[in-house]
Amino acid sequence: MAGTTDPLRGRVAVVTGAARGLGAAMARDLARRGATVALLGREEATLAEVRDSIPGPAGCWEADITDEARMARVADEVRARFGPASVLVANAGVAEGGPFAESDPVSWRRVIEVNLIGSAISARAFLPHLRTTHGYYLQIASLASIGAAPMMSAYCASKAGVESFAHALRAELAHEGVGVGIAYLNWTDTDMIRDADQHPVLRELRGHMPRPARKVYPVETVAARMVRAVEHRSAAVYAPAWLRATQLVRAAMPPVVTMLSKRELPRLKKKAAFEATGLLGAGGRADFDAYGGANG
Repeated sequence: MAGTTDPLRGRVAVVTGAARGLGAAMARDLARRGATVALLGREEATLAEVRDSIPGPAGCWEADITDEARMARVADEVRARFGPASVLVANAGVAEGGPFAESDPVSWRRVIEVNLIGSAISARAFLPHLRTTHGYYLQIASLASIGAAPMMSAYCASKAGVESFAHALRAELAHEGVGVGIAYLNWTDTDMIRDADQHPVLRELRGHMPRPARKVYPVETVAARMVRAVEHRSAAVYAPAWLRATQLVRAAMPPVVTMLSKRELPRLKKKAAFEATGLLGAGGRADFDAYGGANG
């Protein structure tokens, strides 16, 4: 795709978690750059609204990305309607916060299932497409892939997992002409982050990060950076760009986080009880309602 003036024009791009937030913003930007977009997500009506807002050919499929049989059918339907995909953006994800010991085991497991296993199932379903088109797979990861944080154990574990998965997949597919990229994101202005800020402990923890690290970035800005990475088949993309520097000090980050947490968590606990949040954001709640369980 790289090396042409309009590398996405006429290509088919699949975006998971496209009902809102970063997925919806990326879908619109991909379409503006000439791609035909296939939107995947849990909420059919919301997906249809995004589809109808896209300036170009697009389709939407309701799917649980952890359902292998459903994802295989969706991949076949996308190929039949639009042709084989050249781009797969594994964006779908959920998060929960709070202390691990008091977390709901079902919610905790669901974060791993959606973020890690769901990404792998998405890749498995569309890999035949990408092999045909010599396409590109973009895995949405996080700063949490590099430096884990307290009160976010499931999310951090899942994002570290998808980083390793994408590294392994890149090495496995390089000789076949399939590109694999990893997107490292910091705080992006989505309903998941806004929901997290409603919980005092999570809000305080973000507030105690260094000033650049606590900033929340507009979703359209982040989406545009992600789509440029797709155009260039980048091995890694960072939003904001300064996150790249964290790779140089990642070995030092866990002890620093532990030191700061040892000092700050007792102080925060005096101000507000540590409670499990359940799945965060409208997307997380919709997923949990569809999956089943008691979300806190």
